[in-house]
Amino acid sequence: MTLRRSGLKVFIWLTLPVALIASTTPPVATATVAKRQVTVAQALANISVKGRAPKTGYSREEFGTAWKDVDQNGCDTRNDILKRDLTSIVYKGSSCLIAAGILRDPYSGTKVYFVRGVGTSLDVQIDHVVALSNAWQTGAFALSKEGRTLFANDPLNLLAVKGSLNSQKSDGDAATWLPPLKSYRCAYVARQLAVKYKYGLWLTAPEKDAMVLILSKCPKQVMPK
Repeated sequence: MTLRRSGLKVFIWLTLPVALIASTTPPVATATVAKRQVTVAQALANISVKGRAPKTGYSREEFGTAWKDVDQNGCDTRNDILKRDLTSIVYKGSSCLIAAGILRDPYSGTKVYFVRGVGTSLDVQIDHVVALSNAWQTGAFALSKEGRTLFANDPLNLLAVKGSLNSQKSDGDAATWLPPLKSYRCAYVARQLAVKYKYGLWLTAPEKDAMVLILSKCPKQVMPK
């Protein structure tokens, strides 16, 4: 299936686990198998479009303890992402604790030096590409606690970025905030779409319109896995 807009065809591939099932009392586990390939056109055609749900009940704690070691490799998620996204890394005591490194910020294209410490660590922050509060208002409230914890620690939804831009973005979606580096916007929107589709979240109408517009400019954009 292809998406036609302004004479362009857009098709992007995604290897997709089945969406996480809704929570009950007590919370239930999530389905994580049965993978299949999905084009961006199929994702956009099949993902639900609704208004934002109320923020009632939202808190960071609803997504589990921050930066858990969900893959059980001995390192917390924050350091896993720093290790993935930084270069020239200096470790402190162990390979799990990043003391310093260099980030090529995907949102601005600028170089940012990371130095762990009070007043410096915040120069590089880990962004939830689909913000937690945005996720809550577009369906994550119905996931199990385990599902929300996986969402908050999923490398697909995490990027090391310039701290000031992470703060500027806040809980914005594609309709309200895009990276200032225009050449990265296709990859950014494709990642947001991949995350929302993977976890069975929905889009708002303005958000979907913004995604369609951005992706129409990059017909060869590949969906991240």
